[in-house]
Amino acid sequence: MKPRLPAVRPPVFRGRLHDARTATAIGRCLGVAIAVCFGTGLISHYLQHQPGWLLDVLPNRPVWGYRLSQGLHVASGIAAIPLLFAKLWTVYPKLFGWPPLRSVRHALERLSVAVLVAGAVFELFTGLLNTVQWYPWPFSFVPVHFAVAWLLAGALMLHIAVKYPEIKAHWSSRSPGTLTLPAADGPDRRSLLTGVAAAVGAVTLTTVGQAFTPLKFFDVLAPRHPDYGAEGLPVNRTARAAGTTRVDIAAYRLTVSGPRPYTLTFDELSALTQHESVLPIACVEGWSKSAHWTGVRMTDLLRRAGAPPDARVRVISLEQYGAYRVMEMGRDYAHDPLTLLALKLNGQTLTADHGYPARIIAPNRPGVLQTKWVTRLEVM
Repeated sequence: MKPRLPAVRPPVFRGRLHDARTATAIGRCLGVAIAVCFGTGLISHYLQHQPGWLLDVLPNRPVWGYRLSQGLHVASGIAAIPLLFAKLWTVYPKLFGWPPLRSVRHALERLSVAVLVAGAVFELFTGLLNTVQWYPWPFSFVPVHFAVAWLLAGALMLHIAVKYPEIKAHWSSRSPGTLTLPAADGPDRRSLLTGVAAAVGAVTLTTVGQAFTPLKFFDVLAPRHPDYGAEGLPVNRTARAAGTTRVDIAAYRLTVSGPRPYTLTFDELSALTQHESVLPIACVEGWSKSAHWTGVRMTDLLRRAGAPPDARVRVISLEQYGAYRVMEMGRDYAHDPLTLLALKLNGQTLTADHGYPARIIAPNRPGVLQTKWVTRLEVM
């Protein structure tokens, strides 16, 4: 007689608060965080990777626009992490429900949940690692992160559509579905939600100071502090990484091509009329800070080369290698009176890490497009 194997039964969860009201309350906050992160991520992506037709469309005002949008992008992404953990805690017993598929609608719900969870975990944690510039994976971060963001957005919309009746029934404390739940769970639910809110507030307070400088004194968990770095400004890409640690200033030339091309030595460039701009440098990793820049207006350099008022400009760096060695600037940026070929930062000559001998600084631009170690400008 063959031995009888014990019946396989799904686990039974008797913990309280694994209910639709708790999931809905946390889920709507998570949804808002993901929506803000997705929207600001699109802004960041198209400002960094500008298709040709957008070059003359993207706005150069407000000057702090990219600083705000990228700060919100990183802050909302970090805030979404404790919300995601809390949301998964409330719903994970349903992952063991039996039978696993009960209907077409249930199958769609399971599919949306699988894609939603995988996409959310991937986006939030790869984004978090990007803030510290650690890439322990074999793929290129930017295109994959961008593609999965669209996948996550689609899965979220599908999930909301499938779960809408349940969400509506438990949206508030007075909704019909909520009123059917045990009243005794109300105080514990409020305590749980308060704890989640405290966790979100804690991670936000200790990281957002890297962009929102009034809170910089609480910036203990962010990878950057806005005051730490040469000349009081952080640095992402160093001169050593770019291969520009030894610039022979006697041999340096700025070449400006156009209808009337010319070249300038560093001394000749320094002798031109200098202008000042107070502009933020804002990086994709989430940190930003305003600084005082001194240099030659880009529009003056282009006008001397005979560039028309609607001309674009291509900026080329001394950098030996790198994805942003060559940058194109649309007409509004190129002819903006605040856009400088900067020679000084906060009253001091640029250090090598900040782009010595000359770098671009322009309003409402990602830091990766504020090209350092500039050697050539080409009128387009």
